[in-house]
Amino acid sequence: MSRFQIFFILFLLITIVTACGRAEKKEVAFSKKPNIVFIMSDDHAYQAISAYSDKLTRTPNIDRIAEGGMLFTNASVTNSICAPSRATILTGKHTHLNGKIDNISKFDTTNVTFPQLFQEAGYQTAMFGKLHFGNNPKGFDEFKILPGQGDYYNPKFITEKGDTIIKGYVTDIITDLTIDWLDNRRDVNKPFLLMYLHKAPHRSWLPAEKHYKEFTQKEFPVPATLFDDYKRISITSPSSGDELNKQGNLNPYSTAAKTAEMNIYKHMTLGYDNKLSREVIEKFGLEDMFYNTGPLDRMDKEQRRSWDSVYDPIIKEFEEKFPGMNDSTLMVWKYQRYMQDYLGTIAGVDENVGRLLDYLEEHDLEENTVVVYTSDQGFYLGEHGWFDKRFMYNESFKTPLLIKWPNVITEGTTEEEMVQNLDFAQTFLEIAGIHAPEDMQGKSMVPLLKGKKERWDRDAVYYHYYEYPGEHAVKRHYGIATKDYKLIHFYYDINEWELYDQKKDPQELHNVYYDPQYAEVREEMTKKLKEIRKKYKDSEELDNYYIQLYEERQRN
Repeated sequence: MSRFQIFFILFLLITIVTACGRAEKKEVAFSKKPNIVFIMSDDHAYQAISAYSDKLTRTPNIDRIAEGGMLFTNASVTNSICAPSRATILTGKHTHLNGKIDNISKFDTTNVTFPQLFQEAGYQTAMFGKLHFGNNPKGFDEFKILPGQGDYYNPKFITEKGDTIIKGYVTDIITDLTIDWLDNRRDVNKPFLLMYLHKAPHRSWLPAEKHYKEFTQKEFPVPATLFDDYKRISITSPSSGDELNKQGNLNPYSTAAKTAEMNIYKHMTLGYDNKLSREVIEKFGLEDMFYNTGPLDRMDKEQRRSWDSVYDPIIKEFEEKFPGMNDSTLMVWKYQRYMQDYLGTIAGVDENVGRLLDYLEEHDLEENTVVVYTSDQGFYLGEHGWFDKRFMYNESFKTPLLIKWPNVITEGTTEEEMVQNLDFAQTFLEIAGIHAPEDMQGKSMVPLLKGKKERWDRDAVYYHYYEYPGEHAVKRHYGIATKDYKLIHFYYDINEWELYDQKKDPQELHNVYYDPQYAEVREEMTKKLKEIRKKYKDSEELDNYYIQLYEERQRN
């Protein structure tokens, strides 16, 4: 072999080794893109996460995310109702632009969703649990989702291969499906986006066996505003009618709050919600808006036998005590039954979040995985006498948000800046190094996650709720919130304004809109509201457009 041939062979070998090294480095760099696990429950109030407050319950596994990452105390939603919130998360757009303004209207499928962009960028994508709208989510390599609200026991799932019923408890099943995917179908050479979405703790609040046996034995503190009368007289104004009239406020009550149909005493059902039997309800001539045993009817004989062994004694005790109850004691009884079942379902969520976090740790995925825990909105746990959500008042407007990003977020950080579910899409895209579409309306939270607050300049957030007339009768309203104040306009069949001082009145019991001492604040907040509506491309014309759509839908 000639010297030239030897040199040529050596040159080829060096070239091949170098090329392989580069390819290997490229694959490693690609695989080191962070994985994202997005965990969302349904109607999980921040008051029921012990990282925020342990007054009601303990959630040690969800708390692990805050302990290893960041807890947001000013996270909120743009429209506090299930499907619209999810549409905003997926699209990064307010609901007046993505079209999903309420649970009834159709989602505009021409919208680009962030999972599509992840899929196009080479991420492996999967979704398990509750989406709430549609049956073929875009941008996912695999999905198993509940139809609509889904069921707690023996639920049906929609898959790309057809529908299937899986025996068991829904929170456990969703976790089983998620871990099975990670174990058996995850491509180890690709980063992944995994959406792990719980039905719980959505109404009708059916806990798993171990948790209803535990939580039905508990008693919970009653909120200070359980017996709210919905008067909203200013902090500084006298209560006399003459003085209120002089200030221009002819109504000392909040019409929207007073007429809403979500009061625990008046509107929470004794059968569907509190789990009383039809026989007992009829025996005492009690009213029940609807008696629906559908969720319990999905149980098999063994599941129902276990359920009845716990709930029959509760029904019997109520039957004995009811003749001695008054309105107040019945309200408290209903509240306690509500909390027992609601918090029991959350115990199941927390336990299963722990299962997933353990899996990530045990399989060396924790260090390169961003874990997010949130809810589609907040929820009332007896505050103002309510259950449900919808209002721009804090308990439903604010939502829990906990994010863990190892080696990036300083562990145990609390963040008070104002963020929204509108921001999730752009945040995830920036984390993954994917360009966000220009028409997304949110703001990446990455500067906050990295501790660079100087790059965060938001001082207000916008909200708009549409589903009226509708379930729970919460009036249409839009508003703006800053850290200090909140201005809300209720419209359609009323025209009322409410202004709250968030620092002096965190429970939002005193409407200072007509208070002369807040005249400058009212003027400034009104100006800000006009500006933010324009910024997010909302308008009175759009308000009227969606009212017309509603009225046409009613006629048809």
